[in-house]
Amino acid sequence: MPDFKTRDFSGDHRWLSINTATVRKQGDLVEILDACTRRGIRAVAPWRDQVAAVGLDAAVRAVRTGELALSGYCRGGMFPADPSKAAEVRDDNRRAVDEAAALGAVCLVLVVGGLPQYSRPGSPASKDLALARSQVEDGIAELLDYAREAGMPLAIEPLHPMYAADRACVNTMAQALDLCDRLDPGRSGALGVAVDVYHVWWDPQLEAQIRRAGRERLLAFHVCDWLVPTTDLLLDRGMMGDGVIDIPRIRGWVEESGFTGFSEVEIFSQGNWWEKPMGEVLDTCIERHRSVV
Repeated sequence: MPDFKTRDFSGDHRWLSINTATVRKQGDLVEILDACTRRGIRAVAPWRDQVAAVGLDAAVRAVRTGELALSGYCRGGMFPADPSKAAEVRDDNRRAVDEAAALGAVCLVLVVGGLPQYSRPGSPASKDLALARSQVEDGIAELLDYAREAGMPLAIEPLHPMYAADRACVNTMAQALDLCDRLDPGRSGALGVAVDVYHVWWDPQLEAQIRRAGRERLLAFHVCDWLVPTTDLLLDRGMMGDGVIDIPRIRGWVEESGFTGFSEVEIFSQGNWWEKPMGEVLDTCIERHRSVV
């Protein structure tokens, strides 16, 4: 357990947020938000495809009807691309900012992309990871100006190195924070990080980098667990408490550094949790949030 005294989650679930991917197979976004509201869950983090499926106006109405907060909006990014796709990348990310603002999200989460052929299909194949990282920095720099005008903070989410080729070539907190320091040296709150324990729990520099991030850079905190063995690198995340991540310790570091937001449950689980009834999954999230987060 952390030395720092974290918030006590054992008595209620007021600081629980549900990333809607956790139950994406069990219902559409409106149904998910309704189920969360009925359980007293105060916050969610929707995905763009789920919003598109019901329509932005319907999603906004459901959020407002349920009086829900948004701990984040998933996702912008996927910046590396062939130069001919520059306008597509720019416009897609600006739409993500606009949607996040309409829904009232506290930040837009950026999954920055890997090699261009995977980030933006149709781009020529490349193995130049350094170029991809350069395109990520350029893309965030351009988007940051637009996001500032919209009042929408951008949260870079470093992903586990196993995703460097296809999903995110920013793989550590240090990489993400280096980008933040170069692009937002004044620590304005416009650019920060999303700390997902699934992706960063292994990093020996994690505690120091969370401390480096501080309150201004810590925009989102995601929880789930790492199963051993993991049968699928994308779709076999564990429910909190079922794996090997010391979640309370990491939460302690995050809160000691000034984070006071929601703990957002984000679970991709094709062979397990996506197969269970929505209510059972949400009820388990509530119980584990109180007991092991």
